[in-house]
Amino acid sequence: MRTNDSKGKRVRFADEEVVRGQGGETHQAASGKTPTLTTQQGIPVSDDQNSLKVGARGPTVLEDFHFREKLFHFDHERIPERVVHARGFGAHGYFENYASLAEFTKADLFQRPGEKTPAFVRFSTVAGNKGSADLARDVRGFAVKLYTKQGNWDLVGNNIPVFFIQDAIKFPDLIHAAKQEPDRGFPQAQTAHDNFWDFISLMPESINMALWIMSDRTIPRSFRFMEGFAVHTFRLVNAEGKSTFVKFHWKPKLGMQSVVWNEALKINGADPDFHRRDLWDAIQAGDYPEWELGLQLFDEDFADTFDFDVLDATKIIPEELVPIRRVGRLVLDRTVDNFFAETEQVAFCTQNIVPGVDFTDDPLLQGRNFSYLDTQLKRLGSPNFTHLPINAPKCPFHTLQQDGHMAFVNPKGRANYEPNSWGEGPRESPDKGFSTYPSDVQGQKLRVRSETFADHYSQARQFYKSQTDIEQRHIIAAFTFELSKVEREAIRARVVSHLLNVDQDLAKAVAKGLRLTQLPPPAEAAKPTRMDLPESPALSIIKTGPAALKGEK
Repeated sequence: MRTNDSKGKRVRFADEEVVRGQGGETHQAASGKTPTLTTQQGIPVSDDQNSLKVGARGPTVLEDFHFREKLFHFDHERIPERVVHARGFGAHGYFENYASLAEFTKADLFQRPGEKTPAFVRFSTVAGNKGSADLARDVRGFAVKLYTKQGNWDLVGNNIPVFFIQDAIKFPDLIHAAKQEPDRGFPQAQTAHDNFWDFISLMPESINMALWIMSDRTIPRSFRFMEGFAVHTFRLVNAEGKSTFVKFHWKPKLGMQSVVWNEALKINGADPDFHRRDLWDAIQAGDYPEWELGLQLFDEDFADTFDFDVLDATKIIPEELVPIRRVGRLVLDRTVDNFFAETEQVAFCTQNIVPGVDFTDDPLLQGRNFSYLDTQLKRLGSPNFTHLPINAPKCPFHTLQQDGHMAFVNPKGRANYEPNSWGEGPRESPDKGFSTYPSDVQGQKLRVRSETFADHYSQARQFYKSQTDIEQRHIIAAFTFELSKVEREAIRARVVSHLLNVDQDLAKAVAKGLRLTQLPPPAEAAKPTRMDLPESPALSIIKTGPAALKGEK
């Protein structure tokens, strides 16, 4: 049962009261019995849903001490295992450019046809610990380190093109909810429990991602049959300073393929290292896995007229609307010599970009740029983790940074500062150095969610309607299985109330599978679901699956 106040901002469910923010997000209302959230210094927190930005769509502000502390503490929760993406497997290879992209970017690796850039790729699951099994239903990390002649470029993404949240300030909450419940320490490597679905049911922005994770994309056949995405909108900048928006895609040469749920369970029992073994065996046999790098390129005019905000990480741009331009290939041709030295010690940071690539004001990306450096410092124990061979650039590098724990390289000579009059040391180069694209930024400093981020259901519906019949049945079965493990009926009903805004048949089938005695009313939507979005065949695994049996077992 839900009731609204006159402004439509307060929603009462049968078991509790929640408050809906401007972007449609929800959180429990504070009552006389509920303590006020504070920082570690005891400062009361006014908004735990939105990071501080310059204007509703502007960049995140460095002075946001609550956000900084929240991410800082979260990044330092584990020693030494990664908090997320703990179970990973990596391999060496190269990226080969097809043709010059000088029209769009001055990035050196894209200038010359046939140019080969050394690469290291780490695949991973997200929620499970290091000892978990490979075939868990989970998002897969797809992180690529490119050792370019202008320094290291880390393209750190997933096998899903959208994410659960729009603002990085909610990332600790998301992962806490998805991990094993803290009072009992289980279940791990799965989201079929109350905490996760409680969080999802109170965050309408997560519903699009919920459809993706309940699809077969989260139980891939192998890494070799898996797409990769950088998720966010970035910029490419050419030598004349012209900017073009870009979304990065990795397309497997073998096509996409997944297992089905009962196969995943059997494989985990028979061989929990199935994905690791598959990649290892393929490379050892000389059957080198390949992906093509695809770019979706678009300008400010498209961004201004697109139905959704290109800075919203919970949304895609359908490939049929902005076709993917394939610009090069990624080949993995060498396994690691030592798992710990390379796969375990590799450190990816989204802030590592090269001249010709730049960020946008996506608030999730802005927060990731804060977070990753903290994580690596805690895990690897020193600011000199960049000196480790797997992390060190392969091009010449010169800094004035010195000392610290396990310093491999220190400045030579007398002058370890600049400017100096000794004629020693490196200097900045306005011509060669990285320069940020001078985008216009203005507005009040506010903790808000842009109203352009408020449509939480339309793309979820588009994704579901784009699936084949069997894929839709798999999604229904996945929701039913996961929610059947949830003990509180109110949480199950809240999820179904969101699914009613996606597709009536989907919601009713899940409700029937859960044996709900009464169908809940649809969740209040910040914006009504659009029914006119066309199906996108590229969103279906079956419609884009392999054309041959290569790579099969």
